[in-house]
Amino acid sequence: MLWSLLKIVLFVLAVAALAWGAGVVMEMPGGVRIAFGSTEFNLGPLQAVIALIVLVLVIWLMLKLAGLAIAVVRFLRGDETAISRYFDRNRERKGYEALADGLMALASGEERVAMAKAARAEKFLRRPELTNLVTAQAAEMAGDRKKAEETYKKLLADERTRFVGIRGIMKQRLAEGDTETAMKLAERAFALKPRHGETGDILLALQAAEGDWAGARKTIAAKVRAKALPKDVGRRRDAILALQEARDLFAKGEDMRAREAAIEANKLSPDLVPAAALAARSYVQQGNPKAAARVLTKAWQAHPHPDLAAAFADIVPDETPEERIKRFRALTRIHPDDDETRMLLAELHIAAGDFPAARAALGDLPERHPSQRALTLMAAIERGEGASDDVVRGWLAKAVTAPRGPQWVCEKCGHVHAEWSPVCQNCHAFDSLAWKEADGDAVSMPGGADMLPLIVGEAQRPLVAEAEHETLEPEAELLGPEALENETPTADTDEK
Repeated sequence: MLWSLLKIVLFVLAVAALAWGAGVVMEMPGGVRIAFGSTEFNLGPLQAVIALIVLVLVIWLMLKLAGLAIAVVRFLRGDETAISRYFDRNRERKGYEALADGLMALASGEERVAMAKAARAEKFLRRPELTNLVTAQAAEMAGDRKKAEETYKKLLADERTRFVGIRGIMKQRLAEGDTETAMKLAERAFALKPRHGETGDILLALQAAEGDWAGARKTIAAKVRAKALPKDVGRRRDAILALQEARDLFAKGEDMRAREAAIEANKLSPDLVPAAALAARSYVQQGNPKAAARVLTKAWQAHPHPDLAAAFADIVPDETPEERIKRFRALTRIHPDDDETRMLLAELHIAAGDFPAARAALGDLPERHPSQRALTLMAAIERGEGASDDVVRGWLAKAVTAPRGPQWVCEKCGHVHAEWSPVCQNCHAFDSLAWKEADGDAVSMPGGADMLPLIVGEAQRPLVAEAEHETLEPEAELLGPEALENETPTADTDEK
């Protein structure tokens, strides 16, 4: 309504401007004199303007007639398409102008204008593979899902635009939450263009979300073959999928196949911590502790991690604390200055009752890089050396407000996970978890809960009962229910 009113106002203003201009010209003195030999024409100002306009129109018409005459001559000489090409050029010019205007409108966010220009371009060009793309994208931007889907379905008829049509419908199904249909469409789109990175990633994420690990591994292999994924990245992601497949097989009770999958995952990516831990336990079940120790040692060389230490402890679960310290030298001599190595050594010495050695192993870590786990270990050392309850509570009070240390953090969204997962629970990104310190609060402290018996002390429980609300409850709240289920080499030894 407003646009129609605006057009009427503009038309009235244009007519008024022309009338005013004509009046000004008529009132101008002088004129134009044209002489041809003995013939002379005297034109007034307004007549001269009109004559100039007529002259321009005549010249334009003559050029058009000349072009048509040339086309007719070519037709008479045997070029059967000469006349049709002459008229088609005009249509194409108008069509491409409309298409260009539609693209500009689409880039400017004018969805309705873009659809109108695309319709005009189709009228002149009759190139649906071009105009439908503009129409579909404009309809999506305008929120007209029905129009967009109808247009994408039209693109399926042309082999050149089939991929675009499938991809467009796939995205609509994803937005609607229809992941089953979206995965089928993603499979079709990926088969058409295996090098298309976005489609491959969507298919892989959908397969991982559905637990189709075998299908996801085929997708990874296809991406590597198509050179859409580097070989090293492909091997790591294949290892992650093999690891998750092994976990599912263990859950189903298919232990033999599960062990094979776990060992394969470790071979594909020896530095993948969860794969190394599961492969080591698989080797132990097969009666091959040496292979288990070799796998964990290699993974520890890449990156020390408490899960590796826990798996290393499970190789010989019934050893004494002194024997465990000796056997663990295979790990502790690697990266001796690493924070994880220092805390592991401190835990081993605490379990053996050698608190001075535990303090020496921990070194200046509580001051240099205080974390909840390091400060909890200091509380255990102070307890073991006979320090007062006030000193122990002081370390625990520091632990309550200290950073929680490295954890499994999604590198894309920053979400913290209590345990490793192939897919982020928050943003559903695949292979995005890294062992590092989170920016904000976290949800678990690996190994911390296992130190509670040592912090409290079996013989000192009556003393600690008085400070239950001051010490134990804050510590329990600090660690959370997830950490209470963790196992560490210290806890295993203490139980034994």
